[in-house]
Amino acid sequence: MNIKPLADRVLILPAPAEEKIGGIIIPDTAKEKPLRGKVVAAGNGTKDEEMILKEGDTVLYGKYAGTELEFEGEKYLIMRQSDVLAVLG
Repeated sequence: MNIKPLADRVLILPAPAEEKIGGIIIPDTAKEKPLRGKVVAAGNGTKDEEMILKEGDTVLYGKYAGTELEFEGEKYLIMRQSDVLAVLG
């Protein structure tokens, strides 16, 4: 990975949105943004806030959290550690 988040930021690969619900195919315009993803890179933290998240963590985040970016054809979110609501698993 060539992207290295700074300070208390993490780079998240969002989980894919659900394609079908009970046999009904959902068009792209009606899909909800996924609210969970996998941490693919993390900064070192700050002197006031230790970095708790690490690569490989599956996390939940808020609906409007983070900034979307695209790198090598893949869509990612970059956000502060404080925008992450929970670690799964």
